[in-house]
Amino acid sequence: MNNGLIYIYCLSESPLELTQFTDYTDLKCFEWGGFYVAGKYVTIDEYSEDNLKQNVNDVVWIEKNAREHVAVISKVMEHNNIIPFKFGTIFSTKEKLDTFISDYSASLADNLKKCEEHEEWSVKIYCNRETFKQQIETLSKEVSELETLIRSSSPGKAYILERKKSGLIETEIDKHSYIYGTNYYSLFLKLSEYSELNSLLPKEMTGRNDDMILNVAFLVSKSKVGNFKNTATMLKKEKNILGLDVVVTGPWPPFSFISIKEK
Repeated sequence: MNNGLIYIYCLSESPLELTQFTDYTDLKCFEWGGFYVAGKYVTIDEYSEDNLKQNVNDVVWIEKNAREHVAVISKVMEHNNIIPFKFGTIFSTKEKLDTFISDYSASLADNLKKCEEHEEWSVKIYCNRETFKQQIETLSKEVSELETLIRSSSPGKAYILERKKSGLIETEIDKHSYIYGTNYYSLFLKLSEYSELNSLLPKEMTGRNDDMILNVAFLVSKSKVGNFKNTATMLKKEKNILGLDVVVTGPWPPFSFISIKEK
């Protein structure tokens, strides 16, 4: 139904083949000034500003529609160089969409050029502190020296030093896991064009028992994706004994590397 509200998924500089979307028959291609936008008409009941604010608090609604949003963008991305739009991007009329493209056309072209023949890949590294702790005496000179001192001390002094050792171990785990995370980041950065550091997610959000120590998005040339993935496999095998887990996922729509500026 065309009631004026237009929901936007992504924009490309080449025509969109929307006939491939057999599950999303309401998709449309809006064209203006050499740009092609994948979108659809939506109802005010769901997508007016006030109703959208209410719907995003509905877990079932947001999960269904957010998954669809990424699925459509990812499918278009298979055949087109794109700029993805955030979930819930709405234009009230076709004229408003045309005005947006006109005002931001230079920036849209720059972003498309930046992402051409590139893919976004996510790298998350997790640390199992208990496993890491078993190796810390070998990794940390400070912990090793304190352990030697404890063995040669009287029972009373050894007790005090043991308490000190517990705190030192936690500090050294933080330090050495940071060192590994930084080294891993450098290896992936050499195989990418751009990177974007993201916030570390708590266990409640990751659903894991180990700690996230690195969360980065990389924009990788398609010609280097194979090496990028092979590096992840190598690191995963090499450092698993330390309790470090390297998780690489992609390709994702390049949300992290889009910056649209008005002319």
